[in-house]
Amino acid sequence: LTDGHFYRVGGQDPIKANVRIIASTHQNLEARVASGAFREDLLHRLNVIRLRMPALRERSEDIPVLARHFMLSCAKSLGVEVKKLSDDVLKEICAMPFPGNVRQLENLCHWLTVMTPSNVIGTSDLPADILAEAGEQPVLLQGESNPSVQIATRAGSVDWESGLGRLAVKMLQDGDSEVYDVLCSKFEKAVLQAALEVTRGRRVEAAQRLGIGRNTITRKLQELGIDG
Repeated sequence: LTDGHFYRVGGQDPIKANVRIIASTHQNLEARVASGAFREDLLHRLNVIRLRMPALRERSEDIPVLARHFMLSCAKSLGVEVKKLSDDVLKEICAMPFPGNVRQLENLCHWLTVMTPSNVIGTSDLPADILAEAGEQPVLLQGESNPSVQIATRAGSVDWESGLGRLAVKMLQDGDSEVYDVLCSKFEKAVLQAALEVTRGRRVEAAQRLGIGRNTITRKLQELGIDG
């Protein structure tokens, strides 16, 4: 960082490099320097041009554009028709705090693509925890009757079963064939893609996290046409 040279691990000869270092963090580095948790000299070497990336909740005007992009990309990755977010839904999600930032919005769009039965998504299709974050209704702990006690969990973790049920009902009413196989395939694909995302594409670790064998995950990825 000082003179543009570095040493390989175990090496003795300096190597010149012509690179620019881009570093990112969500930590308050000045506070960490003050507490002794971060080197002050390293901070000054890195802190040449500082750019602050605002949280998603600070740029809510970007949410509709990002949401439509994620709905398109999720539908493409799953091989299904693109679903449309209604104006009411966009209004609801624009009011969310999104503590998980863009990744949380992407996960929500993935959940809606898989779990919503209709092609136009309304507010009734949103998971209960999403409505709670948007200020519509509380999500209560199991057995909790006090509406002041609320929890916020990841998108879809509370109400995905009912969404799956609604999708099954619609497919059966529409006379679709092989409903069980189709829904199982969608579920498996979503779970496997989530595991690969969490493990950054490491199949063995994904299999371990899911509690399945390495041969099983390899076979499933091939059957479902997932690149991983």
